[in-house]
Amino acid sequence: MQVLKSLVVAGAALTAVGCSTILTDENQRINVVSSSGKKFTVEVDGIEQTAPGIITVKKENKNKTLKVTSKECEQQIALNKEVEPTFFVNILSGGAFGSTTDFASEKMWRYQDTLQINCN
Repeated sequence: MQVLKSLVVAGAALTAVGCSTILTDENQRINVVSSSGKKFTVEVDGIEQTAPGIITVKKENKNKTLKVTSKECEQQIALNKEVEPTFFVNILSGGAFGSTTDFASEKMWRYQDTLQINCN
């Protein structure tokens, strides 16, 4: 009887946890490439990072803007939020609680994997 109770509790816990919350990070790594190959500075959410290379962006339920702040290459690029594919596992498995967890943690969102910056 104790084993059965433990299995029921474990099953309930698994259905209440979101797949994106478990399987993804709260930050996304984006590969920023350049047409010129020169280094430049980008800013997202007030945080400056160097590119070309991998930058880190916090996943949130909102679109963001990547600003290239180096004078020779100033521009802005939209980072449009998309639903993380792992979120749909909750929908297919009927996990309403898990979907709510993913939404609340904001890990259900993602942005582009790669950005091309065209500089002179």
